[in-house]
Amino acid sequence: MTFTTRTPRIVAARRLQRRKDRDQTGRFLAEGPQAVREALAAGVVLELFGTDAALTRHGDLALQAPQVSAVDEEALSALTETVQPQGLVAVCEQLDVTLRDALAKRPRLVAVVAEIRDPGNAGTVLRTADAAGASAVIFAGDAVDPYNGKCVRASAGSLFHVDVCRTGLAVVDDLREAGLQTLATSGYGADDLDSLLDDGVLAGPTAWIFGSEAHGLPRDLLDAADRQVRVPIYGGAESLNLAAAAAVCLYASARAQR
Repeated sequence: MTFTTRTPRIVAARRLQRRKDRDQTGRFLAEGPQAVREALAAGVVLELFGTDAALTRHGDLALQAPQVSAVDEEALSALTETVQPQGLVAVCEQLDVTLRDALAKRPRLVAVVAEIRDPGNAGTVLRTADAAGASAVIFAGDAVDPYNGKCVRASAGSLFHVDVCRTGLAVVDDLREAGLQTLATSGYGADDLDSLLDDGVLAGPTAWIFGSEAHGLPRDLLDAADRQVRVPIYGGAESLNLAAAAAVCLYASARAQR
């Protein structure tokens, strides 16, 4: 049997493109073979939808899924948000970890995204944090939903590799109690990233706190952090975008810690 856009399970899965339905069900969609492979490895796939051609091409993934349903091209298109979908979409369980549980593992590197609204940026920070060896990414305050389709795609599977936490803005005390120094990024920060690296400050367990490109970090969060850090600009650029700044900061810590 091949499912169509009118099949109840397709209708239900399609609703997961809305945050309200993701929050209510605790489920989300992972699109494409790379995301599906990582979701299967994490054990969070509930059902795999795919066209006949894609299920044949990626038979190894189909064999691992607990439930597999063939769909027509129109149904697949309804479940995906990309211009050229790759034939597979998985319904997954959300894998939130509480802040307490994430910090109980005594991580050495953590990224905090505070009130970041752009899902592409958030997903890229997730991917970068994973690559730099961070153990957790904390979505603080009114941040984008980490299970937004664009965020999931931008994370390129890293969503399934790190602890993802959602919490309020008042995170600094919890981070500090877990033994992490808190470094808030700011274009006007009193501390320079290169100086902190040269002085050995970044060798210690660290939580980097990043704000939105448009508004930066809330004043309360900036003031609560141990240091306000700026990334030095050596050329004529006005600034770095969020994803680039996060990569520079996280990799500076990764280098120092190693």
